[in-house]
Amino acid sequence: MELHTIEPVIFFDSKILILGSFPSIKSFEEGFYYAHPRNQFWTILSQIFGEDIQTKEDKIALCKKYHIALFDSAASLHRQANNSSDANLKNIEVNDFEELLSKYPNIQTVLFTGKKAEQIFNKRYKDLNIQKILLPSTSAAHASMTFEEKLARYKEALS
Repeated sequence: MELHTIEPVIFFDSKILILGSFPSIKSFEEGFYYAHPRNQFWTILSQIFGEDIQTKEDKIALCKKYHIALFDSAASLHRQANNSSDANLKNIEVNDFEELLSKYPNIQTVLFTGKKAEQIFNKRYKDLNIQKILLPSTSAAHASMTFEEKLARYKEALS
């Protein structure tokens, strides 16, 4: 059983909560979200907001400046194979979003970075009264959509 050990990036004035499914192996190694070098998440945010982001501190500053929070839907799970594919995630326990959202009442929208993140969240919180938007995965493994298409979808959701 793997536990989610990366703290959420969240601020009192956060308005948008971006949820992945569970940290990749590379993200655990780096101790931060979307750390795989081929993941397009930070490149997309950099282009949307016109910010040069290189370091973990830059990424946190961007989130704070634009009222974005980062976390994952799963609190713990069993990863069947030694890779980060969502298809290998089993026995999933969901994070407590009622508690999180009560602590951060300014969050108005939840954005999911892929179907697995949405599916995990909806196991317990499908009826939660908050705007929810499914976005494409920023993983390089999600190759059925071009970078430009992903960028356009994220830009629309974050505008």
